[in-house]
Amino acid sequence: MAGPDTAPPRDFIRAVVGDDVAQGRVTEVVTRFPPEPNGYLHIGHAKSICLNFGVAREFGGRCHLRFDDTNPTKEEQAFIDAIIEDVRWLGFDWGRHLYHASDYFETLYQWAEHLIDKGMAYVDDLTADQIRAYRGTLTEPGRPSPHCGRGGDENLDLFRRMRAGEFADGAKVLRARIDMASGNINMRDPVLYRILHAPHPRTGDKWCIYPTYDFAHGQSDAIEGVTHSICTLEFEDHRPLYDWLVANLPVPSRPRQYEFARLNITHTVLSKRRLTQLVEGGHVAGWDDPRLPTLAGMRRRGFPAAAIRDFCARIGVTKSDSVVEVGLLEHCARELLNKTAPRRMAVLRPLKVVIENYPEGDGELLEAVNNPEDSSAGTRKVPFGREIFIEAEDFMEDPPKKFFRLAPGREVRLRYAYFITCTGVIKDKAGSVRELRCSYDPATRGGNAPDGRKVKATLHWVSAADAMPAEVRLYEHLFTKPDPGGDDFLADLNPNSLEVLKDCRLEPALSNAGAGETVQFERLGYFIPDAESRPGRPVFNRTVGLRDTWAKVRGQK
Repeated sequence: MAGPDTAPPRDFIRAVVGDDVAQGRVTEVVTRFPPEPNGYLHIGHAKSICLNFGVAREFGGRCHLRFDDTNPTKEEQAFIDAIIEDVRWLGFDWGRHLYHASDYFETLYQWAEHLIDKGMAYVDDLTADQIRAYRGTLTEPGRPSPHCGRGGDENLDLFRRMRAGEFADGAKVLRARIDMASGNINMRDPVLYRILHAPHPRTGDKWCIYPTYDFAHGQSDAIEGVTHSICTLEFEDHRPLYDWLVANLPVPSRPRQYEFARLNITHTVLSKRRLTQLVEGGHVAGWDDPRLPTLAGMRRRGFPAAAIRDFCARIGVTKSDSVVEVGLLEHCARELLNKTAPRRMAVLRPLKVVIENYPEGDGELLEAVNNPEDSSAGTRKVPFGREIFIEAEDFMEDPPKKFFRLAPGREVRLRYAYFITCTGVIKDKAGSVRELRCSYDPATRGGNAPDGRKVKATLHWVSAADAMPAEVRLYEHLFTKPDPGGDDFLADLNPNSLEVLKDCRLEPALSNAGAGETVQFERLGYFIPDAESRPGRPVFNRTVGLRDTWAKVRGQK
């Protein structure tokens, strides 16, 4: 199995590209990643990004970043900025090859007139609903529009008047004249231009007609010299139209389109429409909410870019739709973070412990390992004193048989510190445990007994006098079901997807945790400082817990 940033296994896309290079059909491989700036990128886009940039790099070519900005009513500069940040964060660079479909609006318009001149396009007055009705079904051919017989001069005049702004939105469209009886509905006189009286983020009010994706996409590829236009499988039925347009326009090159299966992953949604519903409906706290599968959300949650690249390499590239377990993504993050994340101690639900035989007013610094997987990471000093905090769940007054942590009369190890024994329990008026009294064995400094006696549990802790208060946010799957259902997918939202703990305690070393630095809270999982952290009052997000059920199910260590 692939590891982080190892070469991905050869797939059918790489086989096609390799054959084109070997046979001399392509001298320089050029791919592109063409997002529409109407939302944030998500983990599904990461698969396409890794494929397009990866193929170009592996064959010594280049990959373009091109924004498909042909729908000004849904596109924003904020989305463009976020996409650029996400692709760079993921580890890819396009150099000087940053483009926009709007760069080519004038050329595309002239090519539309070219089709009109050749009798291959006409202006239609049918509404969107009428066009849909005339188009037919999968089993019935379409019917020609009453306006498809317009002559070239009339079509050219109407199209130029469309550009001049003489008609209202939806009053007319430009359609290709292909075949209303085609078995492929996409070839039944598809719309090439529509009227939209809306300012464009880049061109302002210069245009009131805009090309459709189908018209702009292939021609933009041709202008840029793209050799392999790699799309997800839903565009397979659009390929005949892609080829028809390239063949019938005076384009400077002849790109080819290839399709692969898009990513589907459990316990989330990857539809941009549904993600927009979640954000605009207030079900999450914005596009970078750590529960979302957006790259911004995953970055904020602490998923390393290298782990996402590794995940994309492991799932591979095929033509068959499948669903990937979210556990594999989490496994990739754990595998990387286990090697790289420094260890720290934190107590999320603190229970105070007073070590009665430890000298009052005294304290000491104990040596703690920064990362047992990396000897070069060294050690740090952790303060210890008479009063400490442990996790409340690490104590039970009347424990069941298989509970080995702290209980009255029981001895346990404090990580890096001493053996302690619980000697007393203090409760509040409601009978809840509020504090413990313990004793310690000074001879066990460092966590080992000179007489060789063993204990069955090791607890993490923090010094009460030195601990830093913090807020910690624990995240679970956004949806309760592996496959959130249909149009009613919001009914499957997990009400427990976020738990906010306000009274956590962290060891002092965590005050120096930098932005974007994921650490392991020992025994608890991997955590990263959130953007809302403030000096003296940090906020940490849990990336993933330590338990790796995906690896366990598959018999891995």
